[in-house]
Amino acid sequence: MNKINKYILAASLGLLTASCSDFLDEQVPQGTLSDEQVNTPAYADKQVTAAYAVFATAEDINASFSLWNYDVRSDDAYKGGSTTNDGDVFHQLEVEQGVLATNWNLNDIWVRLYNSISRVNAAIHAVENCDESFKMKEQRLAELRFLRAYAHFQLKRLFKNIPFVISTDLTYEQYSEIKNTEYTNDEGWKLLAEDLEKAYEVLPDVQADKGRPTKAACAAFLAKVYLYKAYRQDNASNHEITSINKEDLQKVIEYTNPSIYAAGGYALEDDIHNNFRPEEMFENGCESLWAIQYSRNDGTKYGTLNLGYGLICPNIVNVTDGGCDFYKPSQNLVNAFRTDDQGLPLLDKFNEKNYDETKDNVDPRLFLTVGMPGFPYMFNANYMMDESSNWSRSGGLYGYNVTLKHNVDPALLDQYLIKSSFWASSMNRIVFRYADVILMRAEAYAQLNESAEAIKLVNQIRSRAANSTQMISSYPSKYGVKFYCKNYSGSYSAEETLKIVKMERRLELAMESERFLDLVRWGDAANVLNEYFDQEKYRCNIYEGANFTANKNEYLPIPYQQVAAANGNYKQNCGNW
Repeated sequence: MNKINKYILAASLGLLTASCSDFLDEQVPQGTLSDEQVNTPAYADKQVTAAYAVFATAEDINASFSLWNYDVRSDDAYKGGSTTNDGDVFHQLEVEQGVLATNWNLNDIWVRLYNSISRVNAAIHAVENCDESFKMKEQRLAELRFLRAYAHFQLKRLFKNIPFVISTDLTYEQYSEIKNTEYTNDEGWKLLAEDLEKAYEVLPDVQADKGRPTKAACAAFLAKVYLYKAYRQDNASNHEITSINKEDLQKVIEYTNPSIYAAGGYALEDDIHNNFRPEEMFENGCESLWAIQYSRNDGTKYGTLNLGYGLICPNIVNVTDGGCDFYKPSQNLVNAFRTDDQGLPLLDKFNEKNYDETKDNVDPRLFLTVGMPGFPYMFNANYMMDESSNWSRSGGLYGYNVTLKHNVDPALLDQYLIKSSFWASSMNRIVFRYADVILMRAEAYAQLNESAEAIKLVNQIRSRAANSTQMISSYPSKYGVKFYCKNYSGSYSAEETLKIVKMERRLELAMESERFLDLVRWGDAANVLNEYFDQEKYRCNIYEGANFTANKNEYLPIPYQQVAAANGNYKQNCGNW
């Protein structure tokens, strides 16, 4: 393998650490620590800290580990920005046309996540080589297994067929022989579950440091892995759902048992909006099972800010000049929050007409998720939204809606909303929250034909939604909106129940980058998105010619740079990329 290809492979698998720098320049750099210095609890714990830090520092505005850049493929959001050429590779993903394995954004997220895995594996290696004087050894190993699984999980959801870097002491030659098809799809999910189950046995109910995963966080992660695993895609030549595995669904039920979460003090927040506030009193609240911890005033110039959302801030003149206005909620999503005369979602009929605030009943969560013309931006009446350039850099091409879950009230400028290279905030990003646990449990029950149990769980979410009005209680009197969100009653067939659960996931988790991944997991992506394209092209002409190709567009192509450097060991995803 030539020098350049060795470098690419090393970067792709995260080998760029001091311990393997000889792969690059054939010599050990000055200042390398001895084994005696490295194999100490103090050094190992520093490595653990570095492993946590990478999940806040290795991501980028174009490669957010939240995956919002890749959720523009869903019916929740438009790419946004100024034109289709502004972030053109993401426009290609949005319309599912012109996506190439050579596109830089695909390799970017791949390399960043594998570099994160490298940092974690370096920490695991350091901790494993400590003797028993390291009292926290087993707990730190559990935490690191959780982190390693998280990076692999994000990669697997994006690319499906990925190399798993689980061993921490492979030689260069062994690295270069890793295959991205070493495991079947199901075996890959099983591998992640096994790593997490080891962590689950060790992690405590409560952690003094909020950024460290607890037993409940690990349970939520396990439930999600088993939920993905349940929807089997056993045919290597396509991405179709071949079966839904009941044993995996039972694992979801096991790991979403409420007692696990009660032991750690976890529950639903009284108001969903509390999960998306930057003030310290709201961060790491009762619903936040595990979150990436960002900070301000931490001794650095700006703090450790969430730059992964750096492109999302709107461009408000004389306030957030330079905001890039990406990831804009779709009209289709707005319409999904309409309710009928029973206070229930319209399900199949939600998109028959656009939401009219003067006439239509609506779920309050709409106004906590989407900022729209005629309403205050971030609940601040000093910033009333309208159809002007403040709220659309594209002149309306992507509409005038703005996401609220990612943004911060401009009144908090220079406190929690800070300009560094891009607009950023210190607000944590919740990775696993308890509402998702409830909905995963509901989905498992729905697929197991236990409809009554599933509906009870959906109603927990809807009851909280109806009461989530602390920031918007004046909207009915001031703006004429009609909040009407009620629980389901009566009995429902298995098919109806599953439809109800799927809609509730969309409403509750809207703009949290789960929608596209859910559609793929369910096998619904082609049908839902092609119908969306057909309807949406009359509202947003960027979708003229958009088309989702089944058994291709569900997953990203393996980046060309990685395939070219892998000695023939990487196989491209199906779909004639």
